[in-house]
Amino acid sequence: MSYVDGFLLAVPKEKIDDYKALARMAGEVWKEHGALAYVECTGDDVPYGELTSFPRAVQATDDEIVVFSWIVYASREQRDAINAKVIADPRLKGDMSTMPFDGKRMIFGGFESFVEL
Repeated sequence: MSYVDGFLLAVPKEKIDDYKALARMAGEVWKEHGALAYVECTGDDVPYGELTSFPRAVQATDDEIVVFSWIVYASREQRDAINAKVIADPRLKGDMSTMPFDGKRMIFGGFESFVEL
């Protein structure tokens, strides 16, 4: 079974092109270092729920787009090794203040697969 890192964040609409460029480059880096898959999605049908929802989870405002993404690895061990390489990769070094989203509202975590069809 594979291992997956999942991410949920809100990106200001005026910065979505910057985010997409960053995501394409980051995806190339993760894949070069061994990730099996790298997927980034913009919210298309993500209503603001009364109690819970993707937009509520990241405190998205009307001028933001919800982004849901995931990276697939062969195992947790592979994920840890790949992420160490990614963190050290100079292509992803930069000033966090220039990121096209608020990293404080990003939700992320690692997940162990139990069903793969």
